[in-house]
Amino acid sequence: MERKIAPAQAPDPDPDPATEPRQPFAQSDHYLRVLAAAHEHLLNRIEDDQIDVDAWSPVTVARYVTYQTDQFVQEWRIPVNAAEMEIVAAALVKELTGFGPLDDLLRDPAIDAILINGYRDIHVSQDGQLVPISQRFTDDDHLLRILRRILAPLGRRLDEDSPIADVRLPAGGHLNAIIPPLALDGPVVSIRKLRRNPFTCDELLRMGTFDPAVHALLQAMVLGRCNVLVCGGSESGKTSLLNAMASCIPADERIVTVEEVAELTLRHPHVVRLESRVGGADGQSAVGICELMRSSLGMRPDRILVGELRGTEVLDMLQAMGTGHDGSMATVRANSVRHCLQRLEIQAGLAGFHGSEDNVRRQIAGAVDVVVHIQRLGSGRRVIASISEITGISDNIIDTRELFRHALQVDADGSEHDHWIGTDIPPRSCKLEPFRRQLRTGPGSGT
Repeated sequence: MERKIAPAQAPDPDPDPATEPRQPFAQSDHYLRVLAAAHEHLLNRIEDDQIDVDAWSPVTVARYVTYQTDQFVQEWRIPVNAAEMEIVAAALVKELTGFGPLDDLLRDPAIDAILINGYRDIHVSQDGQLVPISQRFTDDDHLLRILRRILAPLGRRLDEDSPIADVRLPAGGHLNAIIPPLALDGPVVSIRKLRRNPFTCDELLRMGTFDPAVHALLQAMVLGRCNVLVCGGSESGKTSLLNAMASCIPADERIVTVEEVAELTLRHPHVVRLESRVGGADGQSAVGICELMRSSLGMRPDRILVGELRGTEVLDMLQAMGTGHDGSMATVRANSVRHCLQRLEIQAGLAGFHGSEDNVRRQIAGAVDVVVHIQRLGSGRRVIASISEITGISDNIIDTRELFRHALQVDADGSEHDHWIGTDIPPRSCKLEPFRRQLRTGPGSGT
């Protein structure tokens, strides 16, 4: 328990107007000083009274915190009015039962991600754009206390011996944290929030991620059991697109998902979800993606979905795609279709592939049918930048043929207009032959 509060620890009772900028109370340094002292006062009272706050209802906790905050303000003659005292009491409830300054951010459905660079610098991602916000922590210790409260129920530590945490949050989401001495300017935290109800292809169509012709092709690729890679940069929407495409998988098929940190939330009645496990400090008991991939093959999957191909699991995925698990899909972090295929070659080599470059390229070309590249524009919008099918090997190079590419037109007033330009020739893949009549890939198919 923190030490008892002493008069020297109380906040300055008379902030100097010349040094205290005029700003909302909840964004001021004075507020942070009051909150820190009031929090210590509250913990002391809980310890003295031997109270089990976890056993109380939220209403009882709020009532107790309000009473103790009032006592603290009167005892130390803190210069706050009634409205400001309510702000402090509400923040203390979140400190006591929630996640402090992160509480409201984690609950806000409009926020996609929370990025913290030290206790004073917090940004959020909304509609693909980074926005600085006024919330902040009192100091690094305050931030670390909240992080450890998040991680404790998950059995994870964050200290000098374990300075990195990369975990899936129970409510859905992904937290990555790095603390000093590895992070030089204070704790660095990234929290990616996941939608409880993932986007469908129809919803992405309405949002302008693609047009009706691309929509029809995506559905045909899934129903035709094409092996698909979704590539794109960081925060480009790869997982959202993979989720949406997976919603088109027939209900009578069995899906196995394999991820390092589970982020896929499929709308499907028959899904087996597998997640890797990080070992202890000595590396014992770790279970990686490769082990999960090999185990998944024995689970009678109709399709295998890998959250992200980033290492030696590439070989296992290519073998699965090429040996009867048609319709499997995965994401790859890459900035173009060609870059995606090059990354597969490199990762296969690092995985210990025994053969020539020509052999590994033939294995890729024989396993992968289509590569979809999704991109985040400068405005924050996500769009499908291109769709290319793999047509074979020539001159020791994997041949691709672009079926669609995105073209952006920007008017003088800055408004953006999307167009998807298709080819005159329909897809060559025999898997898409049954859908040929409903596919429109010519130059006039874009909107």
